[in-house]
Amino acid sequence: MDERKPRKVAGRPRDPDVGKRILDVTLQQLRELGYARMSVDQVAAASDVGKPAIYRRWKGKADFVTAALRQLQVAEPQVRDQSTLGQLQGIVENFRKSLLRPSGMALVGTVLAEEAHTPELLQLFRQRLVVPRRTALRSILSQAKARGELRDDHAIEPAVAMLVGAVYAHYLAESKVSAAFAKRAVQLVWRGLSAAPDSSSAQSTPPDRRK
Repeated sequence: MDERKPRKVAGRPRDPDVGKRILDVTLQQLRELGYARMSVDQVAAASDVGKPAIYRRWKGKADFVTAALRQLQVAEPQVRDQSTLGQLQGIVENFRKSLLRPSGMALVGTVLAEEAHTPELLQLFRQRLVVPRRTALRSILSQAKARGELRDDHAIEPAVAMLVGAVYAHYLAESKVSAAFAKRAVQLVWRGLSAAPDSSSAQSTPPDRRK
């Protein structure tokens, strides 16, 4: 009986950490060189891999750059307060922390600057980072609407834009966004949406000015 030994596959075993190493190098070069000046060859060389290792994982430069940007996201926290307001504050606080990571906002600017030259980069950025956050906010508000918590059925999309936009706008104005500011911004948006009476906004009885 002819017993043949299994054939050995040539080459090194696949490194399970090579994908993360490529993405880490990508972020570093994106900060230092910008999107236009970095190349697949540079990323491969700095990652100590061949170009095929990159193309086995991603379709092209825009694909692995946006995959690298996803690493800037902070893991979604376990929100103890499961009220609608508490859930909204949890997501916006997560966004605030992600934006404040080293070069977080600068890298967003790099993506926007490439819109005219590499529209697929912005498209993938929206798909992988922007859409999931907006979808989560929209889902929370839609559930609140189903429970009768919203006073205006048509306010969900503007509210989502305001919740995210407040953080961006404040960062552009001051290069920082405190947790207190983010929390207050969510409270103000929710006050405008909520069908429940807000005791904090109730007018107090004016003082008696008569002498």
